[in-house]
Amino acid sequence: MTTAPASTSATGPQILKDPVVSVQPTSHTRPPSTRTTYTLNTGAKIPALGIGTFQDPDSQEDTVCRVLQHGMRLIDTARVYGVEQQVGKGIKKSGIPREEIFLGTKLWCNDYHPDDVERAVDDSLRDLDTPYVDLLLMHYPCTFKRGEDRFPRDAEGRMIHGETTFVDTWRAMEKVVKTGKVKAIGVSNFSKGEIETLLRETSTVPAVHQMEVHPYLQQKDFNKWLREKGIHVIQFSPLGNMNDFYRQTGWSKDIAHMMRVIDQPLLKEIGQKYGKSPVQVVLAWGINSGRSVIPKTVIDWQIEENLAADFELDAEDMARIATLDVKARFNDPSFDYEWRLYSDLEGIDGTVKGRTH
Repeated sequence: MTTAPASTSATGPQILKDPVVSVQPTSHTRPPSTRTTYTLNTGAKIPALGIGTFQDPDSQEDTVCRVLQHGMRLIDTARVYGVEQQVGKGIKKSGIPREEIFLGTKLWCNDYHPDDVERAVDDSLRDLDTPYVDLLLMHYPCTFKRGEDRFPRDAEGRMIHGETTFVDTWRAMEKVVKTGKVKAIGVSNFSKGEIETLLRETSTVPAVHQMEVHPYLQQKDFNKWLREKGIHVIQFSPLGNMNDFYRQTGWSKDIAHMMRVIDQPLLKEIGQKYGKSPVQVVLAWGINSGRSVIPKTVIDWQIEENLAADFELDAEDMARIATLDVKARFNDPSFDYEWRLYSDLEGIDGTVKGRTH
């Protein structure tokens, strides 16, 4: 891991094209030989289009196998999802060489003590059945009490925090990179101020920030700042409030019940211009913005739809999508985690008390 951005510029990560196996392109979809990838500040390349593996553990083995066989090469998972074994089996079943796959996982908050980090990585590598991961992220900036309980609570049900900080965790992650078990490190769900703390107090610039980005929450200034720092963005929940999780969780916000992003008439109109669905338009908007997107699905026809979402949008259509930004943040478990997440970012109004687990 380099200690300063490499292969980046003030305009963000360099776009490269890598040959991969793919479904047949439409007239607007990039052909397999030019599917979009980006260069991280480590010099490694990351695909623009991937798949998330949150939920549906019984389906993940077959889903991961299918998406890899269809040409997708970016797989995102996390320790707390409880699906790493299934993801690992899916990779093996696919027959795709490990070196062709960009695999990322996330360290969970109860394993943030510096003495626990490498052991936690080893646990993930064991379950994923791989000698290394391409990317290791800190899932949230908040540290929970160390131990087997992933959500440690006191007698009143309040989350118990750990005694160390995310800076301590990051320094331990830097050491794991030197072992070869992790190729790059990054963060997820951090505020600007928390990333600035890492930049100020440690020697490694995060390769990636994974965060909620979609047309309803575009975070334009924050995304611009991250590009300037050479930090690549992976969009989770790239389709916004399409996932019922945001309407059912204990800390669900009223805004989660607003019109789904993909039901916006504007996106349907733009889609008709390109012969694409609103889902494909939303994913293409993320890719055309220089970010990676990791939509989640276990349904065959949706996998095919997502694979055809790497296409160019005209500047005028990108500008029209920009008007949909209402700063609606759907993922915000701040009160459950006893930590004011996203403190200096947009869309933190309306957070309520409730539990994710």
